[in-house]
This record gives sequence, structure tokens and C-alpha cells, in this order.
Amino acid sequence: MTAVLTTSTSTPATASAATVGEPQPLDGRPFPAYDYTRANKLPREMTGYWTKSFDIAGRTRTAKVYISPETPIRSYYTVIAVPDGVDTAEFLHSSRWREIADEREEGLFILEPGPDGWDSAEDETGYVDAAISFYQNNRYFSIFGLHYLVGYARGGPALEAWAVAHPLRVVSQVYIDSPGLSAAYLASYAAREFGGQTDGYLPVEFPKGFDLARYDETPVPTWYINPDLRTVTASLSYWKRANDTVASGARHDTLGTVYRQRRGSDRWMTSHAGPISLVAVQRRPVGSRRIVDFLTAYTRYENFFAYGNQLYERADYERLGIEVHTMMVEGFVREYLTYVPRSARQLWRNKAPVLFVWPGNSQTDKVFLDATQWWKVAEREGFILVVICEQYSNTSVSVSHRDSNTFYRQLRDTITARYDVDTTRLYSTGQSAGSAVTQNLAIAFPEYFAAVASTSFTAAPNTSGTVTIDGVAYPASGRMIPNYQIYGYGDLTFLDGTLWDDVQNSLDSWAQYHLSVNRLALADVDTVAGRRSGFHDRFQSWTWKDHHTGVPVLKLTRNLYRSHNTTAEESPLLWDFLKHYSHEAAADGTVTRFYSPSAFRRRGDRRRL
Repeated sequence: MTAVLTTSTSTPATASAATVGEPQPLDGRPFPAYDYTRANKLPREMTGYWTKSFDIAGRTRTAKVYISPETPIRSYYTVIAVPDGVDTAEFLHSSRWREIADEREEGLFILEPGPDGWDSAEDETGYVDAAISFYQNNRYFSIFGLHYLVGYARGGPALEAWAVAHPLRVVSQVYIDSPGLSAAYLASYAAREFGGQTDGYLPVEFPKGFDLARYDETPVPTWYINPDLRTVTASLSYWKRANDTVASGARHDTLGTVYRQRRGSDRWMTSHAGPISLVAVQRRPVGSRRIVDFLTAYTRYENFFAYGNQLYERADYERLGIEVHTMMVEGFVREYLTYVPRSARQLWRNKAPVLFVWPGNSQTDKVFLDATQWWKVAEREGFILVVICEQYSNTSVSVSHRDSNTFYRQLRDTITARYDVDTTRLYSTGQSAGSAVTQNLAIAFPEYFAAVASTSFTAAPNTSGTVTIDGVAYPASGRMIPNYQIYGYGDLTFLDGTLWDDVQNSLDSWAQYHLSVNRLALADVDTVAGRRSGFHDRFQSWTWKDHHTGVPVLKLTRNLYRSHNTTAEESPLLWDFLKHYSHEAAADGTVTRFYSPSAFRRRGDRRRL
């Protein structure tokens, strides 16, 4: 995959058109109230143009925030370092950044020079760190978590220096008229290595002889526009190494000279998507819309742990036909996404399978669509993808799960009525808190789904034989449902270890319940050592099969090189388990389950479990 670029041109905005106006101060402002009229949108009172001040060694510095009227919770933002000598409001207008943000329903965070202009990249570190720390974690607005960067002129090095120091958090970056960074600054970060520690989660212990990834081995798509070629050499060399590019550039009409990531690149951060990154140099001016086209061809996920961090292609809703819907659930407006790929009709005619996806805590439907790349699996396999959005949780700019059982029932009925669906092949997945929803529904209501497969959260009945969903206790059904769980070596503490160690935790309780309802024992596993697969043999998998049919009914995988957050390399594994199962529920609640070795591609090969 290469960056997807449009060929449209833009006309300069007229000077008489309205700018964003005077910014309103965030300093001392009360946090916004909940706005329940807006499903997965930032509170209406937070839209508009804002200013925030910072005390940097006794000097006051400012940054601006622009939030478009329809910006969602956890939106993508572009961080812009404006050039010296401009009025920020006028710059956002004349460069069309404000207009683009409105069209894309996204936000802007704008770094500004001091009264005497931008200082050197090293001298601006305190200001940039303070401003981006606020931007990344505040209660006025919330962000996707990884960023697009655009630095202009002498503001470029200040922003680029932050990218060098925090490469896992940068999706892609563009620098216009920039002199670049010094070789000494770049060298101070290049050889730093990413370890196995993640705040709040278990540490990952690497095997003997494992080569740790370096900062200068982190692919970040990078574009220099009209650079100062006398001083940008060190920066170009650094990012070409980081992106593992070919030595010779190729000409591109828009990008200029393009150095693509080489085929066969072994970078950790492109191990799933393949060599999609690049470095480009364009020696003539380029408009903002083309800059946005370059930046937003990419997405990234996992901003703390390097070996789970991945660069991906970002979903284009218009091109793919992804739909955003809302419905009322228990008196609240809720959002969800649907994606019906063309392959659904091609492969299944009028009976496509459906996958319901429950994001992790604080992750919206839009965040999770890109983070998991489920849309790519749906495109290849022809299933209908339904991604649930959560509801407000502990603040007005964050979300968590709510009314999940009710939401699922309504959503199931809506989806089956609206689309051509195979009602015998409804599946559920989720990550973390979303996995908890999936796993609890599987225990209490196994008739809902043909099979479930989720990541990084297990569930089991308590001592009273119940599970809790939305604060309500439901008795465990005691009935089987094909189930698959993936977790990370450095995951939540209650997922520590394996099923064969001396620690009894939630992982063991989950396995014990599902083994019991399948009349299996731990010793019935295919291999105690686990079967290894994936990049660097990162997946260690155990499978249990039904005694009578030989069909897999329970599976567990430990990802040896990730922390808690999901990685899209796991989505195809989950689907490859789910797709083989179907079920039929009788009026009396009796469920009959079937397994198809061909995943229902061959007629007549299904067999009853």
C-alpha cells in the first residue's frame, strides 16, 4: 500500500471570509458538562477556538485549540507548529486548516512561537512538552491518542524534535520550509531502545538474545516540502533509516522524490501491514489539502509499547461505504458503525455473516475501527461489520460500556432487518472491557451467538454462579459456546502467566468454566507447549477439541510480544476461529450448533456439534 493521494486543487481563501475569531481561554475554565444529546460527540460548549497558556521558566507561552462543530470524542487531531510572524487565527483561515477540520469533523492543536519567534529545537523542548502533555491528557477534549504533525518554517524543528523523542505517538508528519534538526540531536535519540515495561501492566520478559527495537527503527511516514536542503540532510537521513527505505528515490507528481520502505523490511511497527511507509521530498509548495491527504492515508495504534505498536492504512469511510448510525437505548442516543463490503454479496449472496465488535474502555467505534483493522478482514471475508460505540463514563469527554445487553438486542434486530444477514452466523468480539461484555454474554446468553472470540479480558461465574452485565446479575447458562481468547504477555495482572503455572487467576477461572461445559479437562489440550505462529513466533496457542466430533471448541493464545492494548495482527486469528461455526435457536431456547471445515464455503460440509 502507498499513500492515497487526491488530485484536487484548492483556490486560496478570500481575505474577507470570516476567520475563527478571538480565542476563548481554557485557563481556569470549568470542565464541560455531559451533553447527552450528542452521541459520541464532544460537548457542544467545547466546539470552537480556544487558547491555553503555559508558564515556561517564568515566561508565558500559548497554544491554540480548534474543535470543529461535529468533532467526536477521541477524534484525530493535527498538531501544527505555525511559522514566525503570523496571526494564528488568520493563518488557520488562509491556509484552510480550519475549513479542512470542519469538513473532516476533526480537531487542531496549534503550537505558537514566543514573542521573539521560535528558538532552537533544543530550547523549545520545555514549551512543546508542556503543551503536548496538556493536549494529550485534559478534561476539555479527548484525542485518538496518536497524532498527525505539521511544522512550518522555524516551528518545524521544534515539532520534529518531539517526534524523534516520541516516535510511537506519531502517525505521520509533514514539515514545510523547515531547516531540519542537527545530527547531534538526532544521534542523542537514535540508539535508544524500547524495553518491555508498560505503566499499569505486566512487564514483558524477552528471550535471551532478543534484539530490542531502537528509536531510529520506528517507521513514521515523513514528507519534507520545500526544505532547506543545506541543513535538512541529517533529518532526511534519520527518517530514511527509521522507515527502512530504499536508497534511490522515485519521482511522484505530488510527493516529489519518494523513498519507499523496502520490500522485506523487518520493522516491528509494519510487521502486519507490510512496507507501507515512505519518506518524500518535494521542492515546491504544496497546499494543505494535499498535506492532509498524505497524513490521513495512515493510522497507528498503541502509543506506549513498541512491540504492539503498528502503522496501518486508515479507513476511508466514503470510499468503503462505512455508515455511521444512531439509535435510542434506554433513553440515551448511542452510535454504531456498519460496514457492508461488496464481498458480502459476492461471497454470500443474501446471507452474510455478522460480526459485532465491542471496543475497549474509552475506545469509541471510530477509534476501534482503525485500531483493529477489522474493516480489512471484513473486506476479504465478506462479513458485515458492526462496531458498537460506548456511552459517557467518568467524564464528559470519555466513554465506557453501558446498557450492553439491551443495546445488543436492539442492534441485532435492526441489523437483521436492514441487511441481508445469515441469522445463524452472528458472532461477537471485543477488547478489554469489550471482551468482558462478549465473555459475559457468552456465559449468560450463549444463544445470542454462533461463537465468540475476544482479547485481553476473561470472565467466569462467581461463587453464586452468576455474571454481572450492566450491574445486573444473570445466572450462568452452563451451556457451551465455541470460545477463543487472546491475551498479552504484558497484559492485565489477572491474566498473568499460563494455565499450567501455580497462579490461580481469572485466566484459569475462564478456562475451567468453558472446559467444564464442554466436558473437557485441561489435560485434553492439543499440546502443553502451545503451537507457535506469527511474526517472530509471537503467538503461542492451545486448543481443546470436542471428544466426540474432534471439532475445536475452546482456544487460547498468548501474544508473547505485546502489552494490554490490541493489535490488528490478532483480528484475522479471531475471525479464522469464528467463521467455522453456526447455530440455530429453537423457540424453547434449545440451541443446535454446527461446524464447517470450509467455513460454509462448501455446501453440505457442516456437521453438528
